[in-house]
Amino acid sequence: MDLTLDDILTPSKDVVSRLIGDDFILVPLLAGIGDLKAELYTMNETGKAIWSRLDGERSLRTIAREMAEEFSTTPVVVEKDILRLMRELEKRKMVMVH
Repeated sequence: MDLTLDDILTPSKDVVSRLIGDDFILVPLLAGIGDLKAELYTMNETGKAIWSRLDGERSLRTIAREMAEEFSTTPVVVEKDILRLMRELEKRKMVMVH
């Protein structure tokens, strides 16, 4: 599925997030056959801010507008980052589309 800014997402129920030191990490509850380190996903502050807004009610476009205002930038810049991150997490089955 190719995500768009109109999509509404929530974190997968098969993933937990943890703040370990300064790192915000997504941990799959059910590890696959591959290397567990490859299945963990570490996020920066921007990724953490996006993740915290995945409430099943706001579209990615709405999240981008909120973040652009919060970080004093344009929505276009944030939209590209959000889509790139959400596409990666969707591929890893760490987010669900509603």
